Amino acid sequence: MSADPNHPQSEPEFRPHTYDGIREFNKRLPNWWLFTLYGAIVFWIAYWSYYEWFRVEPEGPAGIQLAMTRIEAAKLAATAAANLNDKSLWEMSRNPVIVEEGSKTFQSNCIPCHLASLRGKHESPAAIGPDLTDQYWIHGGNPLDLYRTVTEGVPIKGMPTWGPVLGARRISEAVAFVLSYHKEGEPMLVDPSVLPAK
Repeated sequence: MSADPNHPQSEPEFRPHTYDGIREFNKRLPNWWLFTLYGAIVFWIAYWSYYEWFRVEPEGPAGIQLAMTRIEAAKLAATAAANLNDKSLWEMSRNPVIVEEGSKTFQSNCIPCHLASLRGKHESPAAIGPDLTDQYWIHGGNPLDLYRTVTEGVPIKGMPTWGPVLGARRISEAVAFVLSYHKEGEPMLVDPSVLPAK
């Protein structure tokens, strides 16, 4: 039944059914309500896919542990920036988030000389960098010695001065990555190749 413009309907049109005495208007749902509904459906599909299909982020206890590790990494980085010492660098070397960032810095800058294995010329005569996984050190094996060596470089042996290039944060992460191959308190020996001949 069409509405006559000269005689407007006094009562809105209802649907024929009734539930518990409730009658329903025969009107289309408002657009804002439909957009909210469809948006919630799209969000649910994306959220479920992210965690269940693709498993991008861990959830449950693993997710909480990852979040705590990231928080600890941020705290360690802030502490190291304010007061860098052997203890703080050892602590950074035990944080997986920091070690992962240090690994990226190492991969992009240090592999040509020290190789991906960190074994350097011990593994390949073509490499010019020393082995960073053993207990023999040329310029000192304390964390601050490593930090200073990376920052200042050893130009006479071909190691560039990385301080201005990488900055303090990335250097401390790279040192933490190297230290992750070692244990605090292990013996530090002088590399036999730098000892004077007898």
